[in-house]
Amino acid sequence: LLPAPETLAMKGLTLNCLGKKEEAYELVRRGLRNDLKSHVCWHVYGLLQRSDKKYDEAIKCYRNALKWDKDNLQILRDLSLLQIQMRDLEGYRETRYQLLQLRPAQRASWIGYAVAYHLLEDFDMAAKIVEEFRKTQQTSPDKVDYEYSELLLYQNQVLREAGLHKEAFDHLNSYEKQICDKLAVEETRGELLLKLEKHQEASEVYRRLQERNPENWAYYQGLEKALKPGSLEARQKIYEASCIKFPKGLVPRRLPLNFLTGERFRQSLDSYLRINFSKGCPPVFTTLKSLYSDKEKVTVIEESVVGYETCLKSCRMFSENDDGKEEPPTTLLWVQYFLAQHFDFVGQPRLALEFINAAIDSTPTLIELFLIKAKIYKHAGNIKEAARWMDEAQALDTADRFINSKCAKYMLKAGLIKEAEEMCSKFTREGTSAVDNLNEMQCMWFQTECALAYKALNKYGEALKKCHEIERHFVEITDDQFDFHTYCMRKMTLRSYVDLLKLEDVLRQHPFYYKAARTAIQIYLTLHDKPLTDDSKESQADTENLTDKELKKLRNKQRRAQKKAQLEEEKKNAEKEKQLKNQKKKKEDDDEEIGGPKEELIPDKLPENPLDEAVKFLIPLKNLVRKKVETHLLAFEIYFRKEKYLLMLQSIKRAVHIEPNNPWLHQCLVRFFKGVSGSTDLAEAVRTVLKHEISRLFGESSPQSFNKSYLSQHSNSIPHRLAAAKMMVYLEPSSDKMACEIATALDESSFVSTICAEVLEALRDGQLGEGQQKAAEAYRAACHKIYPYSLAFMPPGYQDNSTVISSNGDLSAGELDDIANEM
Repeated sequence: LLPAPETLAMKGLTLNCLGKKEEAYELVRRGLRNDLKSHVCWHVYGLLQRSDKKYDEAIKCYRNALKWDKDNLQILRDLSLLQIQMRDLEGYRETRYQLLQLRPAQRASWIGYAVAYHLLEDFDMAAKIVEEFRKTQQTSPDKVDYEYSELLLYQNQVLREAGLHKEAFDHLNSYEKQICDKLAVEETRGELLLKLEKHQEASEVYRRLQERNPENWAYYQGLEKALKPGSLEARQKIYEASCIKFPKGLVPRRLPLNFLTGERFRQSLDSYLRINFSKGCPPVFTTLKSLYSDKEKVTVIEESVVGYETCLKSCRMFSENDDGKEEPPTTLLWVQYFLAQHFDFVGQPRLALEFINAAIDSTPTLIELFLIKAKIYKHAGNIKEAARWMDEAQALDTADRFINSKCAKYMLKAGLIKEAEEMCSKFTREGTSAVDNLNEMQCMWFQTECALAYKALNKYGEALKKCHEIERHFVEITDDQFDFHTYCMRKMTLRSYVDLLKLEDVLRQHPFYYKAARTAIQIYLTLHDKPLTDDSKESQADTENLTDKELKKLRNKQRRAQKKAQLEEEKKNAEKEKQLKNQKKKKEDDDEEIGGPKEELIPDKLPENPLDEAVKFLIPLKNLVRKKVETHLLAFEIYFRKEKYLLMLQSIKRAVHIEPNNPWLHQCLVRFFKGVSGSTDLAEAVRTVLKHEISRLFGESSPQSFNKSYLSQHSNSIPHRLAAAKMMVYLEPSSDKMACEIATALDESSFVSTICAEVLEALRDGQLGEGQQKAAEAYRAACHKIYPYSLAFMPPGYQDNSTVISSNGDLSAGELDDIANEM
């Protein structure tokens, strides 16, 4: 007798759970061939597809199963899970409606149907469904029921999103006693009262909230909206009353600094700073950083704190006019700590180092001081010195994971990848390598910095591996939401569930993904422009000019080095073998959960079509990070190399809409203009569209006149001048001398070291014409006078002696300049 199709399908399902996927698929297909009308076979086939993350195919299988058994609850539930996972909201609503008809007594049927309407933004219908379901719940008013409480809060959220503020307010008052989260009730009530313009009642609510937490900024802002002060004095009185009520509160003293000016600002600032410095609050500079966009306030801050430092040194008081109360020695320490951060932020590293060195001399065991010193060197452009001082900070407290992570990050920025891995290994699991453990923990800050470090070292394979690891983390996070669709319905955490779905929809907006994608795209563009050659070809080219004797000596040397490397590799492999055995079982278990083993990422295996790989990283950015001009400029760079003129046009039009004067965008515009003008194989319809759009973007000018006009409009900006100079050479290579003069002019009163470093790199790379070594050296020397600490402008001999400088201990600002000038 032949086995029944359902039997074959169930055997296939069992084999799939054992990891025998090919046999499983074969058995299930055999079952389907024997009976195409078997809903069990189609259901099992869908489960197999779902386990392989082929959700679209699984949905088709479930729909086929429902043709032959349309009221099967399990199939409908499985189908609804895939529909919400794939965001097929219309289909999800229909499936949940079927489930509601079949099981109207089940709580999940009502909730799922309501959530479907909520996600489709039909808030009125969602509110009605939740209300109908709520009526069926028999709950005593005095009984504390967390799940019912969450249902009420979710219902209130739907009403608010529907714009029914009066109904939401009445609903909140009616069911307040049955809601467990009292803080959410009060915050929601305050928000609704403001929208209903019941300002007196709203002010009472926000005063009660302030008593619960006097350090919450939102409560003060809500109180301001409720009281509607008509003048600056009235606005200030709100905070003065709060200061009297909460004498230890810092927020009511900090917030007025945002809107006060002149003498009032100076007095409020004085009061705020004195309290913080006396108490010893390290984050005080961070809380004031938002004020630094106002130059007048920056001047007042600097004058006040420098005055404190002078008086504290001479008479141990904030001011000579004080009533004689002396401050403890730690007050001067925190003032110097603040001044170091202040001068670092305003671009005066010499003064910043003087203040932080004075603080370290007085208290050489305070870790925060070394952290700031490392930051100063980083911002000044000397990341190697910064990493050294961060290592010094880490040595003071080896049990602090934050300092450990900071130190590893600085080491990666300095290109010290192995040292960073060793630093992280102090807090990773024993028995596994730090890199593997960090990847397992989805530690994306480490992988992002690692990718940038490898890219700077031109190790593109290793850098791409890190970028793809980050991409896999985001895929895993997306897949992980699958487990929450039924869990949240069961536990009634509906507000969090809806927030989760909305987060997953924009997940790749996250800065970690953006950095990884941008790095990967830049590497792929480099690999397209300069494909890597085989080592054999390089070695052949190197040995062509050698004599037989020299060649023999070279071969022997290479053989010895190869043998030594092989022995080291064998030793490493022996150590790793033990680690791999421990990880093997865990990986197998993980593979069963996530649907099979993943393809191993091999750094040396670079893609044959780098532009196609770059597009894969670009698509999420175009969909989710479209407000950043860089996204569209990266898209242009890819399409420019693919010669896709309409897509290039789309990218630059979007970029022009965001930031029309961007220097990188200007280069893209000129290259596009020239590319279209010189292209002869365009279709007539495409050429017509391009000509029309070019006339709108550029007018009737030529690329040369467009570039000249751009230069005249932005002659006072180094990045804009650099962009125009590059395009001058791009359009007319003979104009390199003029372009060099334009880019290297240093007649502004303020500069940015990173921009000057770009100019220097352009000179060295030949982007401003060939043979610019003399100009590059002269420009480097000029920049070194402006930025004496930046590694980018140090003399060539400085790098060779950096280890000697490090071993001599700390150097003063003047000593560092003297050593650099002597080289």
